Amino acid sequence: MYRIQLDNTVFEGENAVYLIDADQTTLVDTAVATPAVRADLEAGLGRHGVGFADIDTVVLTHWHPDHAGLAGAIQAESDARVIVHAADAPIVDGSEQPLTADPDQQRETFTAWGMPTTARERLQSFFESAATGLVERNPTVTPVEDGDVVDLGGVTLETVHLPGHTAGLCGFAFDPTAMGSDGLVGDDRSSDDHTGDEPARSAIFTGDALLPRYTPNVGGADVRVEDPLATYAASLARLVDRDPAVAYPGHRDRIDEPARRAAEILAHHRERTGRVVDVLDRGPATTWEVSAALFGDLEGIHVLHGPGEAFAHLDHLAGAGVAERNGATYRLVESTPDVDALFPTTRLDDAV
Repeated sequence: MYRIQLDNTVFEGENAVYLIDADQTTLVDTAVATPAVRADLEAGLGRHGVGFADIDTVVLTHWHPDHAGLAGAIQAESDARVIVHAADAPIVDGSEQPLTADPDQQRETFTAWGMPTTARERLQSFFESAATGLVERNPTVTPVEDGDVVDLGGVTLETVHLPGHTAGLCGFAFDPTAMGSDGLVGDDRSSDDHTGDEPARSAIFTGDALLPRYTPNVGGADVRVEDPLATYAASLARLVDRDPAVAYPGHRDRIDEPARRAAEILAHHRERTGRVVDVLDRGPATTWEVSAALFGDLEGIHVLHGPGEAFAHLDHLAGAGVAERNGATYRLVESTPDVDALFPTTRLDDAV
């Protein structure tokens, strides 16, 4: 198994695409379909004697263009099967439009968030300019569900549904010893070889469910997700319970203590929910106003992600009866809520 690192200036940067040299030559994620990234991916595959036409299977962790953008182009050259969770399949195959391409959904969402006209216009302008060319073509997809096993011939991937960042985001768990050697080999062998004396007991591709540096956005990254913060918190708790030895994320380097990283992100969201309570304690506020208090002025895609994150926390508080919503405005109805009680507990809570 090889990691191919790709530059990506559109989203979080440094996409990680994984090449599995099994009976079925497989890619986990494909990166965005800009000409520069496509050329980089072709060059990275070429270093291992593989071209688009040689790919038998594409496994997508989720629908975002920086992970699925080249799936259709690869399928067009190779007739590869493209596997993605059923909840994200309609966006990947083009039968459903994401918020970035749906003006009606934008209008409804931005009104609910109390987003001012100037910010809406700025964000819509960003969509029109930056979203062009991110997906080369829509593939025909093979949908999977939680627990489904993807057989690559000599290597199997277990589908682990980890929604929150998107409705259908999935991890794919595997036995790294089936990859050959210890299974933990990157393009740069000197920096990515497994350093332990024994092979890792388990591994998982996590897409954007778990990242080494950023906390994945919830609320704005996929507005279809109901109760996005609670949904994502449950996914993080599931990762802690599974306790894989290593995780391969969709951006940057591998994560050697995935359960601990998942617990850290849970702790981050507990702290952020406390900050949202502090904002509402000063008086009623819209999602946009809470976003401004948390993140200040935002640019580019963050004009979507900032209020989306604020909404996820506000929606969670409202669902728990700590806050109530009236139109676009939320007000606190419980002055000193137990924020910790709003999140799942894990065995690592005291360790982070």
